[in-house]
Amino acid sequence: MGVDIPGHKRIDIALRYMYGIGPAISNEIIEATGIKPSIRAKDLTDDQLSKIVHAIQDGQYMIEGDLRREISMNLKRMQAIKCYRGIRHIRGLPVRGQRTSTNARSRKGARKTVGIQRNPNAKSGIH
Repeated sequence: MGVDIPGHKRIDIALRYMYGIGPAISNEIIEATGIKPSIRAKDLTDDQLSKIVHAIQDGQYMIEGDLRREISMNLKRMQAIKCYRGIRHIRGLPVRGQRTSTNARSRKGARKTVGIQRNPNAKSGIH
């Protein structure tokens, strides 16, 4: 499906390398196909690979490009209607109610000092 999964890992772990597939969905796919979760990805036969692809498509799981597109469209919609969450995304602040007076550094970025800045052309007290 356009994604390279690591061959040396177990198939239940290797499926998680696809964007949008986590532990629960990975287990659902494996149960639907009847493949043992302990088999390595490189040891899968073509028949087993096609079963996995069909299980993902039949299960109507949104993965990779479609999921990324859906998420970005949701963000753009929120920003366009200027809802609270959209405004927080625009300003680069935490969206889900976290405090911002302290912490939130990963969302806000590195500290920017705000205050008095010395004028380099000002007279110094030294003559």
